[in-house]
Amino acid sequence: MAESKFEQSLENGAHQKIKSLVGKWKGTSKTWFEKDILADDSSSEADISSILDGRFISYDYTSSLNGKPLSGKMIIGFDIPYQKFTFSWIDSFHMGTQIMQATGNATEKGFSILGSWGNPEYGDQLFGWRTELEIISENEIIFSAYNIMPGEEETKAIETIYKRI
Repeated sequence: MAESKFEQSLENGAHQKIKSLVGKWKGTSKTWFEKDILADDSSSEADISSILDGRFISYDYTSSLNGKPLSGKMIIGFDIPYQKFTFSWIDSFHMGTQIMQATGNATEKGFSILGSWGNPEYGDQLFGWRTELEIISENEIIFSAYNIMPGEEETKAIETIYKRI
């Protein structure tokens, strides 16, 4: 009997790649609000768990920004019909009461996903937010995020380097 596309993906595809991230991680998070001006460098911890039989992972993290605690959750998956990585993201600092939805493509060592956010206080234009995952090895990963202001080039906003514990 032929395997389903999902079973194939779990065995040697995108779902296997994200499921390999399951575990506990510890590292550092750097934050920038202005290009090339580091605003904060804090410790960060993450627990990545498999949900719905490997269809998705839940990336739950804690850190701080300027001494104030923050936490977040990202549900990450791979959409087989559209061949895109996808996530939903919430956190206690960047997103406020919003939920970001984003999609993107595989990269050589992970993925690059683009979402957007906005606030009517800043006008009608949405800001872009690109998140990259780079799998350095089975025991080291880097999450990077880039803010894209309307009409401007993207700038690095966050870089979190984790090592498996």
